[in-house]
Amino acid sequence: MSASVVSEEAVQRLSFFFPRSLLLAALDLIDRACVVKYVSPWGRPYFQVIGSTGTYTVFPQLPLSSRAPAFCSCPAFSYSVLITDSQLMCKHVLATCLAERLARCVERQVSSNDFVSLLARQ
Repeated sequence: MSASVVSEEAVQRLSFFFPRSLLLAALDLIDRACVVKYVSPWGRPYFQVIGSTGTYTVFPQLPLSSRAPAFCSCPAFSYSVLITDSQLMCKHVLATCLAERLARCVERQVSSNDFVSLLARQ
């Protein structure tokens, strides 16, 4: 995949792992610049995705001891990933992973106080 464009071949390959509707919804979030990466002074990233019904916190990589390899605060993640185990991830996690890979995150530097404030709002 290039740094800004996802080819139809790449979409086909990703469709093997993810439902096409989920993949297209994630790509739409990226196209609309809805994936925001906050970077703390010590380099720790914090992601938020602006979804259709709210803004969700996303942790795309959790320690290997976790049940899920990622986390999103949206209801779809709780139900589809954690409860029914019917999907690998929600569109917000997928959008975050793809936006990082494509260098398409909206990146914002935050102070340590702002970073703590962002976490406290969740």
